[in-house]
Amino acid sequence: MSSPYIGEIRLFGFSRTPQGWQPCDGSILPISNYDTLFSLIGTTYGGDGQNTFAVPDLRGQVPLHQGQGQGLTMRTIGERAGAENVTLLPAQMPAHVHSLSATTLAANATAPSGTVELGSVSGDTLYATDLGVGTVGTSVASTTPAGGTQPHDNLMPTLTVQFCIALEGIYPQQN
Repeated sequence: MSSPYIGEIRLFGFSRTPQGWQPCDGSILPISNYDTLFSLIGTTYGGDGQNTFAVPDLRGQVPLHQGQGQGLTMRTIGERAGAENVTLLPAQMPAHVHSLSATTLAANATAPSGTVELGSVSGDTLYATDLGVGTVGTSVASTTPAGGTQPHDNLMPTLTVQFCIALEGIYPQQN
């Protein structure tokens, strides 16, 4: 493996931290021991900037490139965004209607199913088998937004590996 740039972040498929690397776990490090790395990342990820600084915490995070692409939101290095769980509110649900199908023909079935619709009551029957006569939007009093504003999982499929940042190596020169 070639010498990394100090501050370079790599993925490792094993749980041990290689010599000269630090897990990207948000650790607070003393500037006096890692002044070269501090000169590159400063307090972007935390620390007091006098005695300590932090490495990035990539646990449970998806890395995102800094800057702004066409049609995308501007992102600053070290910025956090997103959430593992999201609570959708009724105002965030896509607009839609709940229609009701019914007919004026006499009902000839006694139980609901995917092949009947409401018909004119005829004795003990309530459903007719002539699907598709017409649909009407239901009253908002009978169909209201549902969901209970409970959070749901918002995590994309993932594979856990280890992110580490190089403490030693080549100092990256500026252009």
